Amino acid sequence: ENTAKTFVFVWLPELILFLVLAWTLSFFRDPYRVIPNEPKALLSPADGTVTDIEIVENDPAFPGKAMRIGIFLSIFNVHINRAPCAATVGAIKYKPGQFKNAMSPNSGRVNESNDGQMTRLDEPKDLLMVRQISGAIARRIVCAIKTGDQLAAGQQFGMLKFGSRTELYVPVRDNAKCLVKIGDKVQAGLTLMVRYE
Repeated sequence: ENTAKTFVFVWLPELILFLVLAWTLSFFRDPYRVIPNEPKALLSPADGTVTDIEIVENDPAFPGKAMRIGIFLSIFNVHINRAPCAATVGAIKYKPGQFKNAMSPNSGRVNESNDGQMTRLDEPKDLLMVRQISGAIARRIVCAIKTGDQLAAGQQFGMLKFGSRTELYVPVRDNAKCLVKIGDKVQAGLTLMVRYE
C-alpha cells in the first residue's frame, strides 16, 4: 500500500512533469534542413498535412484569383514557418479573431491571423502570401519580419505555437503547377508545393 501511495503522490507527478517537459522541448525543436536550390518552385511554408487546395477570388488581403493551399499543423509538427522562395516582404497585416479548429478552411476567415505578402525575386516575380492562423490550441503567432526585408528560400520568418494552420496563396497562372494533393505530409523549406513550368 505504501508503495502504491508513493507512486501516486511522488513518482506519477514527476513522470507527468517529465512528459510535459519532453513534449514542450519537442514542440520548439528546430531541425537543421538543407534547402533545395529550386528557383522555379515554391517550397512549403510549414510542416504538416495538406487539408485543402482551392481557387479563391478577391481575398481581402490578396488581390485577384489565387490558388490557396492549406496546411494543418498538429501539436506534434515542427511549428517554424519558412519563406516559400527568395522574396521581398511586402505588406504585413495582423487580424484579431476567434480560435476555431484550424483543420477547417473556414478558420482562415474568422480566426486570429497574420498575412505576409511576398514578391518573388526570381521570375516570374509573382506576389505571394503566407497566412499564419491560430487554432483552438495555438494562441500566439510569431512573425519576425517587416516590410522591405529580403528572404532567402526556406529562411525562417515566424512560428505558430501549439497547433495551427498555414496557408500559401499563389496567383493562378497556366504555367504554375501544384505538386501536392490533399492528405500529403509536407515539410517547411523542403517539400516542393508549386513549380513554374
